[in-house]
Amino acid sequence: MTTTPARSGDPLGLHRVIEPQGALPQAAHRLDPTLPLYDNEVLIDVDVLNIDAASFHQLRSTGQDLGQQIAAIVSERGKMHNPVTGSGGMLLGTVLEVGAQYPGTLVPGDRIATLVSLTLTPLHLDDIGAVHVERDQVDVSGHAILFASGLASCLPDGLAKDVVLAALDVAGAPAQVSRLVRPGMTVGLVGTGKAGTLAAAAAHRILGDSGRLIGFDIDEGALQRLTSWGYLDDSRVVNATDPIALRDAAHEMTADKGCDLVISATPVPGTEMAAVLACRQGGTVIYYGMATSFTAAALGAEGLGRDVTMVIGNGYVPGHAELTIDILRQEANLCDWLAAR
Repeated sequence: MTTTPARSGDPLGLHRVIEPQGALPQAAHRLDPTLPLYDNEVLIDVDVLNIDAASFHQLRSTGQDLGQQIAAIVSERGKMHNPVTGSGGMLLGTVLEVGAQYPGTLVPGDRIATLVSLTLTPLHLDDIGAVHVERDQVDVSGHAILFASGLASCLPDGLAKDVVLAALDVAGAPAQVSRLVRPGMTVGLVGTGKAGTLAAAAAHRILGDSGRLIGFDIDEGALQRLTSWGYLDDSRVVNATDPIALRDAAHEMTADKGCDLVISATPVPGTEMAAVLACRQGGTVIYYGMATSFTAAALGAEGLGRDVTMVIGNGYVPGHAELTIDILRQEANLCDWLAAR
């Protein structure tokens, strides 16, 4: 254990930025993960990295060893910040030390999942263990540092740690969906991975029998899964990289009205226009995939004359961890599915 010196860092972590100076930690190319701590930071003993879906998909596509790629990124950047996708993930670990001026309630020994991206979390890895391809997770040993502004959630009792970690990684999705969905809406879901599935659970809780939730995915089995759970009212097997095919499917299912809200939760690039074309004029699209090009979305909608409000999926919403854990406790099928993954 280190001895925390009597020095306070910037609450946003600016003191950990190596280059370029003046950048915020997420935008910085390189962070300083070295010890000792500043007195408003938390030291975490890290054992699992949950890599976000877009980043994990890209790393797998290279054909190179996943663990070695992750180790190289962290060694170079002082954080897990994929230079291709610009995304990271989150971590699971145990609190080792809490600075005297840290404003939160964490104490040494707490088992936590961080609720801020690995793209802004100072991280040092001593070793890479097993890579769990089926759930986008990597066993590691090392340490991470949480700033005064950083968020973390203590792991709840009665739920498997891997399930909680996987769900909290996308906790912003069900929370933001809960803000946007209203009874009576027709909601379209593009993508049925972790974020999409949790978003579907959140939307279904609000819609009940008052509206419709329709799903689109290239995986027929995934659509059948969500239908069997009672989440989806209708679905179509369609590739979201084909915007015309998805538009035609959506308009067939909505009597040419389009969806009031479209949740785009696919990790695949090139799907921005499919979500826009599935939405009605004056509706809303929320992009929750980290492979989204917001330039392509904005300029594409403009070029097609589509009046849609575009919402960027924010990983933080007050109470998002609590809401996600509540969904896990109430939705046994979803919880079992995450455990099986």
